[in-house]
Amino acid sequence: MATKKKTSSKRRAATRKGEKTKKKPAKKATKKQVRKSRSRLMPKIKSQPRRKAVSKSAKKTALKKPTRPMKLIRTIRDLKKYLGQIRSRRQRVALVPTMGYLHEGHLSLVREARRLATVVVASVFVNPTQFSPSEDLDRYPRDLSGDKRKLKQEGVTIMFAPDTAEIYPEGFQTYVDVTEVTRDYCGATRPGHFRGVTSIVNKLFNIIKPDLAVFGQKDYQQLVAIRQMVRDLSMEVDVVGMPTLREEDGLAMSSRNAFLSPSQRQQATATFRGLRKAKRLLDSGERDSAELAAVVLDLLREEQDIRVEYVSVCDPETLERIPEVESSAVLLVAIRISDTRLIDNIRLDVRKSRSRR
Repeated sequence: MATKKKTSSKRRAATRKGEKTKKKPAKKATKKQVRKSRSRLMPKIKSQPRRKAVSKSAKKTALKKPTRPMKLIRTIRDLKKYLGQIRSRRQRVALVPTMGYLHEGHLSLVREARRLATVVVASVFVNPTQFSPSEDLDRYPRDLSGDKRKLKQEGVTIMFAPDTAEIYPEGFQTYVDVTEVTRDYCGATRPGHFRGVTSIVNKLFNIIKPDLAVFGQKDYQQLVAIRQMVRDLSMEVDVVGMPTLREEDGLAMSSRNAFLSPSQRQQATATFRGLRKAKRLLDSGERDSAELAAVVLDLLREEQDIRVEYVSVCDPETLERIPEVESSAVLLVAIRISDTRLIDNIRLDVRKSRSRR
């Protein structure tokens, strides 16, 4: 006991004199201990559910929810009045002209319009001036209530559904006729058709004054004619063309598909099968337009109910027939199955060979 007291008194004396005693090195705290000590200091926060990661492309294409309920308008006067209120807020306006009986192809145009503009006007009007007396105006499918439901679900701002007298009142006699690009193909087999198309589109442009209008590329000649009209008449509207949407069997989406029986529908798929075969032939090195058209004709002629109106390779801008594909072209097809007329097309773009280093 005496020896322990002596050593402790020596240590105290040493510290008084300023002598440092050796201390054991402190152990480093583990990451777990650090997190525990921090958590004691920080207030408790309820854990939030983890959000799903959203890709950049999805962010770009995501559509905003509509700020107002869809309005159904039947008269030009009411439409102009309502659009006047909207334009005072300087909002971008898009137009999607349709003849109704809407399918997924139409709705894809609506979605693109919503992506590009704040206000979307979808017109639903079966235009009588683009039908000849022998065509299917009376039997053209109509479903106004179904169209209204679909457009409302897609967030359309205005559904414009006038009757014929509203668009063509008594004494109406003014039409717009685009001459050269409508001369051949559907213009030759359906006289007066494109005059009716360009006239109604021109009237809708004048009524609505859209910043842009969205059309499908399935009606390729129509799209070219409308672009020509916009250029020639110096209209301040951007014309947007959207790719053709197809059914699972490859048939281009069309309101007239409803007229086809199951066997006729199966035969109709020969159109797209022929177009794809022509595209593969082009990719393998064939440039002759007659050869490219021939592979489509061969498949169509195998089907007993199909009557071919035309199969043609032409310039994508002027629609002039071309003997061979040098850089790009469009292959146009029109057929009839019984009383149903169907059209389709495909772009033919020559692949540029990569230069060897």
